[in-house]
Amino acid sequence: MALLAATTHVSWRGVRACDHWSEMHSALDQLQARIGYTFRDPTLLRSALTHTSLAAEIPDADNNQRLEFLGDAVLQILLADALFHVFPQEREGVLSKRRALLVNEAFLAGLTKEIGADACLFLGKSEEKYGGRNRPSLLGDAFEAIVGALYLDSDLPTTRRIVMALYGDLLARLLTTEADDNPKGRLQELVQPLHGNTALSYDVVGIAGEDHAPEYEVAVFLFDRRVGTGRGTSKKLAEESAARAALATLGPSKSF
Repeated sequence: MALLAATTHVSWRGVRACDHWSEMHSALDQLQARIGYTFRDPTLLRSALTHTSLAAEIPDADNNQRLEFLGDAVLQILLADALFHVFPQEREGVLSKRRALLVNEAFLAGLTKEIGADACLFLGKSEEKYGGRNRPSLLGDAFEAIVGALYLDSDLPTTRRIVMALYGDLLARLLTTEADDNPKGRLQELVQPLHGNTALSYDVVGIAGEDHAPEYEVAVFLFDRRVGTGRGTSKKLAEESAARAALATLGPSKSF
């Protein structure tokens, strides 16, 4: 009950970040169980899960920006050390590229969902309304903030143990991530031999969210046939998401 008590601290003026506190309490417990760590200072976890959008509605609410800054640095050193030992023959440039793949927005957003932290986020009403709980940039920031909170609540060896357990087999992660790194290029490679260089086109079909945090919806067309749709916090990310959807639909062995 300590975590719940901290989360509903009177400094938030009695305003609840979630309408279902029993569900939130359960989600926070499950999150700590999934990462294999119970916070000694539960306010650190609360802060790591609190988005800045809540501050606009509750001025004295904590937010996760400082923890995100710290967690980003901790994550960089942990992955640099791990990759250095997993790939003892690789050059600096290759190691840097692989580290970048393991800390990019989409990858960290996926990790956030894997551990169920998306269900625990404290968001402002507007951010919640416009899909912030599924926004990759917000989810990636939250993962970095959780890492920062872990580091402050424990130490570097403990944080390394937990974080690397969440990542699992780095080689397997990289094989999947590297294959998914250029979906537009892979789609073009499949289409070009049959239909030429200009057969594919990408169109923005919708924009949601607020001006400061838009979410784009993009459709990819093979001539006049829609073959995939995707969303992202930028046109580039939405196009990549649409290309992935098209690859899943068409596939290398399917008819074009």
